[in-house]
Amino acid sequence: MSEPEFSPEWLAVREHADAASRAARLLLLLRPHLVRSPDAADPGPGRAHPAAPPLVIRDLGCGTGAMGRWLAGRLPGPQKWILHDRDPELLARAVTGFDGPAEDGGTVTVVAERRDVTLLSAAELAGTSLVTASALLDLLTAEEVDRLAGACAGSGTPALLTLSVAGRVTLDPADPLDGDIAAAFDAHQRRSTGGRRLLGPDATAAATASFEGRGAVVHTLPSPWRLGAADAALTAEWLRGWVGAACEQRPELAPAAEAYLRRRLEACEAGELRVVVQHDDLLALPAGGAGR
Repeated sequence: MSEPEFSPEWLAVREHADAASRAARLLLLLRPHLVRSPDAADPGPGRAHPAAPPLVIRDLGCGTGAMGRWLAGRLPGPQKWILHDRDPELLARAVTGFDGPAEDGGTVTVVAERRDVTLLSAAELAGTSLVTASALLDLLTAEEVDRLAGACAGSGTPALLTLSVAGRVTLDPADPLDGDIAAAFDAHQRRSTGGRRLLGPDATAAATASFEGRGAVVHTLPSPWRLGAADAALTAEWLRGWVGAACEQRPELAPAAEAYLRRRLEACEAGELRVVVQHDDLLALPAGGAGR
């Protein structure tokens, strides 16, 4: 997989909105399926039992570690997080910026592993309690998503995959060019690049089919960004990227899009623009029930 570059600045500006948007209700369904590594052998009479083993959580495409900062304190500890990303700078930031403790005060430890997350196998996931990712599924191909589902199903590992783009954006007040920009952006998200055809807004449906085809129980909930006057910095950055991707896909939009972006940024700066960007969160629970 050739992963796109994301700047630490962009990841930082969106972290608060991401945290506010994730569907925390899915954690209630996840908890009974979290399995820790097997306990050590009984040490024998008169000897102390070892501490409980940690949950082992793999964060795919971790970026600066925002998913871990959101999730670690919502799960009981102890926890061992294995952070995966292609970008060494982001991995370094993720490790140093990781927060603890766990929900119950348990210790949270972190290790980094630079690798292609689409090539994880069921054997490599053995002993993993949870696979998680944020804003990743829509950047994958159908084959890569299917491979991930196969690895999780083969190892009996739950997967919590959040903030996949859904292809639905609402801006208030509306503008006649909204629909054209949105359609071009969605086409850009589904583009072919480097021999890979990205899923974009089709990612949640594709992942659901892949996991369910292997017997997993899949739950999805919306996780929209709801951006208002207090989110002007994020809204402005999102607008530039949204319009820029649309024009990259359909260059003939550029003349009208330049004026459109100017109008939208002016409204954003004045606190007059409201934006809802729809995402989906997906929880895939392995066949076999709680505790597998």
